[in-house]
Amino acid sequence: MARTAPKVERLAEDGEAMTDALTTVLAAAEENGTVTWGDVSDDLTSGEWGRLIESGLLIDADGEGFVIDDPEGVREALEESDAAPSDDDEDSGWSKWDKLAGLGTLGLFAGYSMTSVRDVIAGGVIDIVLGPLNDMLPFYVVILVLAIITGTTSTILQDNLMDMSGMGDHQEKMEDLKERRKAAKERDDQEALDRLEEEQMELMTDQMGMFKQQFRPMVWIMLVNIPLFLWLYWIVFGAGVDASPVITLPIFGEVEAWSNSVAGPVQAWIIWYFLCSLSFTQIIRKALNVQTTPTG
Repeated sequence: MARTAPKVERLAEDGEAMTDALTTVLAAAEENGTVTWGDVSDDLTSGEWGRLIESGLLIDADGEGFVIDDPEGVREALEESDAAPSDDDEDSGWSKWDKLAGLGTLGLFAGYSMTSVRDVIAGGVIDIVLGPLNDMLPFYVVILVLAIITGTTSTILQDNLMDMSGMGDHQEKMEDLKERRKAAKERDDQEALDRLEEEQMELMTDQMGMFKQQFRPMVWIMLVNIPLFLWLYWIVFGAGVDASPVITLPIFGEVEAWSNSVAGPVQAWIIWYFLCSLSFTQIIRKALNVQTTPTG
């Protein structure tokens, strides 16, 4: 399953010991049908066992032990991890392609402040594709089309590069830890507090990995969106938009030109883009059944 591989990848980022622990538990679960802590306690630590449960790969079988969620997907992810050298940096969890995308995004940002860069990217490259669209359609429809494109690509990238179910599981673990910590303080159980402190440190380490996972799709989203924004900026302030009747924006009313400021320094074209983007992105997410908030 698509959700399984990212979970295995996050475990792999914790070190080879975690993938070995997952392999051991997978073998025991396939041999016995279910697996308990007693079945594997000689081969892995209690922390590794807890980490597997926390990851969502090891789930409770109605009190009769635990089973591996999507064992076939776990096996395939482990085989891929063993077969190919990892492109991920041990500290960041980003592949070389993610890093190249990040560098490309930083380079594109220069287009907002450097006219020469903007003219090359927007006027020399992007306009070859979007120029005919602008010639055929009114400018407000062009912005609407671009908002749909960016909303669709952003939704697809988030769906493929982020594991929201894992984030939801992590939040549940943190809430459970807080409740157990409160109960241990009330009964003045120092030994339990020490164990919970270690567990909290492990959860915090996992949380940092999730923050990196959340930021990862943003690099790719910006790599797609920034060139389109540069082209819009180039059209409005460089090439110029063909004369048109007075523009009527929802909420803001009539505006004489797309370059006019509407809300403080924000121009009319930006307002119209965000109104279109917010509306259609919600429709696209609903249509594709994409979840972009943490779930258990």
